Amino acid sequence: MGLLGFLFLVLSFSSEAKVVMAIHGGTGVPKKELSADMEKQYRSELEAAIRAGYARLKKSGGLDAVEIAIRYMEDSPIFNAGKGAVFTWDGRNELDASIMEGKTKKAGAVGAVTVIKNPISAARAVMEKSEHVFLVGRGAEVFATQVGLEVVDPSYFWTERRWKAIQERWAKAAKENKVRGTVGAVVLDSEGNLFAGTSTGGMTGKKFGRLGDSPVIGAGTYADNDGVAVSGTGWGEFFIRFNAAASINALVKYKGMSVTDATTQVILKQIPAAGGDGGAIVLDKKGNFAGLYHDDGLYRAWVTDDGKVEVALY
Repeated sequence: MGLLGFLFLVLSFSSEAKVVMAIHGGTGVPKKELSADMEKQYRSELEAAIRAGYARLKKSGGLDAVEIAIRYMEDSPIFNAGKGAVFTWDGRNELDASIMEGKTKKAGAVGAVTVIKNPISAARAVMEKSEHVFLVGRGAEVFATQVGLEVVDPSYFWTERRWKAIQERWAKAAKENKVRGTVGAVVLDSEGNLFAGTSTGGMTGKKFGRLGDSPVIGAGTYADNDGVAVSGTGWGEFFIRFNAAASINALVKYKGMSVTDATTQVILKQIPAAGGDGGAIVLDKKGNFAGLYHDDGLYRAWVTDDGKVEVALY
């Protein structure tokens, strides 16, 4: 798979350190390839995003917390979501997002949108303001304008870093290119409700209207009050094939596994055995959290109910 090595880290917490929110900024690059300046930027943006989400959690609830944290990362050019989205094979930015809450299993998603500034807000609007779950392309964009969301010229998503990446991809068309990434959030509110959301710019050089797992409920995003909240990142085709997020939830809900064991089964065993890679953040209703990856890193942050924030990249 072109990896220099497989790394993973398991983070699990007891009730003494109850996690109420976690976010991720996607899988990363090998540690030796990450400059000190970029590491500083990633850490700073992750901390700012989770603090924004945590403040909103305290003020108005879990769904707002998911949306605000992901919006923050969508507005940052360093993540592959929103402003920092990678380019498709034909030089466009196509964005996907989904959101779900665990009490009623309501969910919303958008795919292949090109002018919606914050796709996670569009996904939430689909959930709350339509009778549907998943809207794609032009229809999703028309819907977003009808409900008053901000739209932008496609040039808004152009960044020099991502443009160079697609040029390199074009120049090396015969070689594998693994530039992809995602942002996401999972939240536990004071009433024991779970929420999850994911947003992405897709995979550099993707073709043929490809959609990955991020907007697919059950693959890249899932929330169930009787199980867990999950946001995934990685090689989307494998997350779809293994219904990764819902599978983790089922292992916790029906087999009684811990969040760490369930996530290990899917992220560190099933998906790699089939040739895929990636990571996930998972949170249950007791505040037990796991952040696992079978890749070159997982940019992530989490906050406990006493407001303590932790940030980790590897």
